[in-house]
Amino acid sequence: MLKLSKMPGFFFSHNMTELNGKEDCKLAEGRIHKKKQKSFGADFKNYLKCMVPHIESGIKTSNTRNVLLSTEEVIQWSQSLEKLLASQSGQGIFREFLKSEFSEENIEFWLACEDYKKTKSDHLQGKAERIYEEFVQSDAIKQINIDYQMREATAKKAQDPTPTSFDEAQKTVYTLMERDSYPRFLKSQTYLNLLNQLQPNTSK
Repeated sequence: MLKLSKMPGFFFSHNMTELNGKEDCKLAEGRIHKKKQKSFGADFKNYLKCMVPHIESGIKTSNTRNVLLSTEEVIQWSQSLEKLLASQSGQGIFREFLKSEFSEENIEFWLACEDYKKTKSDHLQGKAERIYEEFVQSDAIKQINIDYQMREATAKKAQDPTPTSFDEAQKTVYTLMERDSYPRFLKSQTYLNLLNQLQPNTSK
């Protein structure tokens, strides 16, 4: 008698399950690959959901104030980088955009400088050292794009810190964002999609 495993009709019965499993794996891998391509868009969409879950109810910030992210505010972001950065929501959304361009060190440095200028004199030394090591020195992890002369001048000022020690470097980074990243942000799907979410009826 022939064994069932040797018969033509049944020879593949066990292997077909294995093959189908492999095919399912390949299909799943394909779906995962497609999902990875859209990962930033999905991540940012989730971020927006956190930032603007319900336009009518507003958002709670860390200082417990209710902030309403209105269409008018988001439109104002297009008037100047200054107005964009004056908004905590604007800072967060612009920061996410810069992350997608691998240049988030610019806004992080700018924000660090804003915090530094509000620091009491007896804490300036410690903060100046941290800002210098993180953003300014030649091998800094988040090195900002400033020329050699400014890097050296900022290093000297950081050794004997005052509230204005990083002002020149901060202005340079601000100008870089204003001329480079900010115009791209206004034309990006990140910003345009947010506008559409806030004013869904205007495009109809």
